[in-house]
Amino acid sequence: MRRRNIAKEDRSKLITEALGKMRGKIPEIASSHVSSRVLQTCVKHCSQAEKDAVFGELQPHLLNLARNTYAVHLVKKMLDSASKKQLGGFISSLHGHVASLLRHMVGSVVVEHAYQLGNAAQKQELLMELYSTELQLFKDLVSMKESRLVDVISKLGLQKTAVSRHMILVIQPLLEKGIVDHSIIHRLLIEYLSIADQSSARDVIQQLSGPLLVRMIHTRDGCRLGMLCIKHGSTKERKKIIKGMKGHIGKIAHDHCGSMVLVSIVSIVDDTKLTTKIVISEIQENLKELVLDKSGKRSLLQLLHPNCSRYFSPDDLASLELSVPSLSPGDKSGINSEAGLKDEETSDKVVKSEEELTTTNDNQSLSSKENLPGGKKDPFLRRQELLIKSGLAENVINICVEGAGELLKSNFGKEVIYEVARGGSDGILRPTLDDKLTSLHEAIASLAEKSKYEEAEEEHVLENFHSSRTIRKLILDCPAFAATLWKNALKGKCKSWASGHSSKVICAFLESQHSEVRDMAQGELQVLIDAGLLKVPETKQPAKED
Repeated sequence: MRRRNIAKEDRSKLITEALGKMRGKIPEIASSHVSSRVLQTCVKHCSQAEKDAVFGELQPHLLNLARNTYAVHLVKKMLDSASKKQLGGFISSLHGHVASLLRHMVGSVVVEHAYQLGNAAQKQELLMELYSTELQLFKDLVSMKESRLVDVISKLGLQKTAVSRHMILVIQPLLEKGIVDHSIIHRLLIEYLSIADQSSARDVIQQLSGPLLVRMIHTRDGCRLGMLCIKHGSTKERKKIIKGMKGHIGKIAHDHCGSMVLVSIVSIVDDTKLTTKIVISEIQENLKELVLDKSGKRSLLQLLHPNCSRYFSPDDLASLELSVPSLSPGDKSGINSEAGLKDEETSDKVVKSEEELTTTNDNQSLSSKENLPGGKKDPFLRRQELLIKSGLAENVINICVEGAGELLKSNFGKEVIYEVARGGSDGILRPTLDDKLTSLHEAIASLAEKSKYEEAEEEHVLENFHSSRTIRKLILDCPAFAATLWKNALKGKCKSWASGHSSKVICAFLESQHSEVRDMAQGELQVLIDAGLLKVPETKQPAKED
């Protein structure tokens, strides 16, 4: 049945014959180390009707099979091919057993698999019984409208201390056994922290801080747990978290969720020597690759231009502001704080900023500022130490100079080269690296200087969709670059660039807020405007600074 060169008809006959002989003994076969593989092969290649027959025979035994080391693979295969009705029936059969299965190394894999396959209502059904004894006994107490634990407690009038006590009895064995890889557990921990008292919240953060956290930050809720641990952890705990990431920084930086934990580290941790030694040094090992990567560029952009809405989605920015209610000044109750935690299946569709667990009050007195979660060091000084002192900025500039054309035309690299070329937010790269920045400006200008009609396989930087817009933004935001580009590449040659994407680059000189930039190009461009060769947009608005 497993041979690759067998005809489909022959395989179907063999599978039908094998399943016929197994009928009545399938649960026993599924638990066997050897014969379970035969059954898995049959399920993989059999018809839907035969799969339904196998599922029907296995259904009364699925809970026991979910704990079996050999049967677990078959159970997962059956769930993958199950109909909506069959999946719903299986998830309902888990009721009352979710907590015990999660504590089982094999059983937890099945619960997570069902959680991933389930819809929002089914995910909520699996989570609810982990919250309290009442919800474990009566699964229809709440509707889908109460997706957050704080809302469930409020509606049913449950005692927060009793719920917290029940949840820690579920959570503690999972942390002790190291069963922390599953997204359902990450969501459970996030919900627990939204109601936990100060002492309990600190205990959980202390247990999570370290190598354990690295296994959790690949999911949306796991990433948020990592950020909360960094924000509220002690100096010692932050040190353990960073040391636990040693050797994994490159992989974490490429991960969509994990990269936000690195963003949190470079934004909060005051120990820049440790951050440089582990995080920055490993980032520099694959710097060019990270600059061109959708997720890899995030930590670099956070250092160059912190919390910029151009580079971080509302969901990302909301995650950076999350905090644990009981550990945040100004909100000791935690029950009325807003969690803003949406289902993972809809997370990619988030376009509005999520509600936060709790936010820091901007009007706090000076005496309470020392208790704020996060770092105490001046953010600009922290950025300087991580960017300039570590040598990261110089290496990034060198990469930008060497690969200016590739980065400008890249959908992701263009953002890094733009921030570097303009000197970063608050001019952080100036005046220390002014000479290097001048070299970068000249490198970009030399690409723009090439003739429009010169035969080349690649599109000219002034006509490429990405690069033309990046150069235009640089003209608007960086007078030094605008002067270099005009002098080296465009002066006396604007007529050939007066149409297409390149015309937007030329018009940027007239749209600039800086009078010296407008004045240097006004004469030559006015002639083109009068001749009707160049059309300037009616509303000349310089690019806004985030």
